[in-house]
Amino acid sequence: MGIARTLRNWKTYRNTVDELNRLSQRELADLGLSRADIPAVARRAVR
Repeated sequence: MGIARTLRNWKTYRNTVDELNRLSQRELADLGLSRADIPAVARRAVR
């Protein structure tokens, strides 16, 4: 994987984590998620 792709993936991961962390517990629950699920969801966003 090239450096540009690695950086793009990292940015996508961080943006996803940041966005999900801004949601309330209620909003996360409505999506069927908990705070502990956020890193795994963000990793799937990079694939």
